[in-house]
Amino acid sequence: MEEALKRARRVRLMIFDVDGVLTDGRIYYADSGEEMKAFSTLDGHGMRMLMASGVGIALLTGRRSGIVGHRARNLGIERVLQGVDDKRSAFLQLAASLELEPAQCGYMGDDVVDLPVLTRCGFAVSTREAPEIVRRHVHFVATQPAGAGAAREVCETLMRAQDTLEAALAPYLG
Repeated sequence: MEEALKRARRVRLMIFDVDGVLTDGRIYYADSGEEMKAFSTLDGHGMRMLMASGVGIALLTGRRSGIVGHRARNLGIERVLQGVDDKRSAFLQLAASLELEPAQCGYMGDDVVDLPVLTRCGFAVSTREAPEIVRRHVHFVATQPAGAGAAREVCETLMRAQDTLEAALAPYLG
C-alpha cells in the first residue's frame, strides 16, 4: 500500500474508463434502442472533490455514448475521449497535450483493453471485479464495487496521499 500511496502523490491527472468503472458494466437498452447507464452520486462527488483539490480528471472509453458526455458536463469534466480504439496512444497524447509525464497520470480500468494504459501510467488502479490478469498489473485495487463507490475510493485515496482530503471534507464537518 505504501508504494501505491507514493505513486498517488505524483498524480496530477486521474483518468477513468467508464463502463465497468464508473458504472457496474451493465448497459440497458430501451425498446427504442436508447442506451441507459447508471452512475453513482458518491463517485461523482468524489470526482468533484478531487478536481477541487487540484487534480484534473479525464474520461477515456472505447464506447461512444451521449450519456457519458452528459455525465461529464454535469460533473465539470472537460477532457472526455470516447470511441477510442487505441487507448495507449490516446493516453500518451492526452498526457503530452497537458505537458505531463505518464508517471504524473493515474488510470482506473477494469478489463484487458485497459492494460496498455495501466502498464504505462504512474498510478494504475482496477476495480475489484476486474479479471485477475488486470488486477495483477495495477498498484491499487478498489474494495468498493464498480459504479457504486470504487471511483470515490480512488479519489479519496489520491487526496489522502496528497494531504488534501481533510481540507476537502472540512466544509461538511464545520
